[in-house]
Amino acid sequence: MRLLLDTHTLLWWLDGNTRLSRRARAVIADGFNEIFVSAASAWEISTKFRLGKLPGASAVATDVVGAVASQTFTPLDITILHAQRAGRLAGEHRDPFDRMLIAQAQIEDLTVVSDDAVFDAYGVERIS
Repeated sequence: MRLLLDTHTLLWWLDGNTRLSRRARAVIADGFNEIFVSAASAWEISTKFRLGKLPGASAVATDVVGAVASQTFTPLDITILHAQRAGRLAGEHRDPFDRMLIAQAQIEDLTVVSDDAVFDAYGVERIS
């Protein structure tokens, strides 16, 4: 399975947070699955840390690349096609980070691991 971690999922995984469901933990830990982390998540973590919204994420915000590599996750760059799709997505959801993850999941045929039901409205397969 090819999985795209939502930003909160990545942070909860790295922190061992119990808010991450057993099912989500199991699919992330399964070595047969390919786990992707979007550049949008690095942008979101860095932005929210700078704004004081993620005070506990200092280590991750300082070295997102290292945090992703330490888990052997695959970085997912943002392409022009991803950006174009994110910009054209219908609906009222305004979060640019979620919109990018939706576009990437659609184009790259990825299942999103997230407890955020907003992905469901865009036809993206989701594991919560």
